[in-house]
Amino acid sequence: MIALFLLLVIVAIVLGIVGVAAKGLLYLLFIGIVVFLGALLLAALRMRRRPGKTPGPIIPIGSP
Repeated sequence: MIALFLLLVIVAIVLGIVGVAAKGLLYLLFIGIVVFLGALLLAALRMRRRPGKTPGPIIPIGSP
């Protein structure tokens, strides 16, 4: 999950840099912004869906 988030953020940064640097490719900046917002939304949804792991019941060893 964290790898996908980082990959999307890196792609967004690269698209943003290329969109600003290259003449006539400003639309890449906007695509980069959309990808970045999508990555943030994906991360927020994944964290919201995963409450903390609660430990299961403790079963003594050797109980029937």
